[in-house]
Amino acid sequence: MSAMNIVVLVVAVLLTLAAAGTIYRIAKGPSLLDRVIAADVLLAIFGAALATEMAVDRNLDNLALLVVLSVIGFIGSVTVARFVAHKKEDG
Repeated sequence: MSAMNIVVLVVAVLLTLAAAGTIYRIAKGPSLLDRVIAADVLLAIFGAALATEMAVDRNLDNLALLVVLSVIGFIGSVTVARFVAHKKEDG
């Protein structure tokens, strides 16, 4: 087993554990904001997995998908932040 295979295995295990923890937070989150943030983190984990796959295979086939996921994550985070800010002003 080469060093690259070990690194890929470690990254896969870490991303899987992070995704499992995030899915748990989505299911059990005490508030809606926790669930939304966890969904955003899950999107980032998926993007990291795509970037890892592209680096291992040395291709750029999923680059457009990665850019779209990043933009969706950014827009979602900004939308939630603005929604929470407006809720605090009203309360």
